[in-house]
Amino acid sequence: MGITANETLDAKGLSCPMPIVKTKKAITNLEPGQVMEVQATDKGSTADIKAWAESTGHQYLGTVEEDEVLKHYLRKASDHESKEETKYEDVVDLNEFRQKVDGEAAVTILDVRENAEYAFNHIPGAINIPLGELEERMDELKDADEINVICRTGSRSDLAAQKLSDKGFKNVKNVVPGMADWDGSTEQSTK
Repeated sequence: MGITANETLDAKGLSCPMPIVKTKKAITNLEPGQVMEVQATDKGSTADIKAWAESTGHQYLGTVEEDEVLKHYLRKASDHESKEETKYEDVVDLNEFRQKVDGEAAVTILDVRENAEYAFNHIPGAINIPLGELEERMDELKDADEINVICRTGSRSDLAAQKLSDKGFKNVKNVVPGMADWDGSTEQSTK
C-alpha cells in the first residue's frame, strides 16, 4: 500500500485511552491535509481512533495490520472541516451509578470495551457491545430504557453515548470515570 505519512506516532504497547491521548497531541503538529500514521497494538484502538476522528472532523483513512501492529491513517482536517471535540454532557459519576446498581434500579448497563476486557471483569448484567460494533448492533438496545454507558476510563463511553444520542436514544448517560475505578461487584465471563 503506497501511503506516505507526514508523521508517524508510536503508540505500540499502550492501552486505551493512551493511543488517543497521544494522537490528539501529535495531530496538532501537522498542517491541514497532512497524514499521520498511528502505530498501535491495542485491538480496540481502531474503533477508538475512528470514533475520535468522526467527533473532531479529522478524516479516518483506514487501518492496515502488519505483524501484529495496527497502522491507523488519519488526515488532519482544515480549519473549516474541523469541529470542536465534543463531550457528551449527560454524565453520571461512579458513586451515583453504584447506588443505582446496588439499589437494583431498572437501568441498562452498556459496556463498550473490547470482548477480552469485558471477559475478565464486568458488572453483572452488563451488555457488551464493543465501540467498533455499536453502529451495527444498536437494535439490541431498548430506547425506552435508561442506558448507562461504561468503558475503562470514560473516553470510549463518551463517544458511544454521543453515537446513541445522535441515533435518537433519549435517556443515555456516560459513566465517568469507568471500570478502572469501579469498586462494586464484578464477574468474569466463563465462555
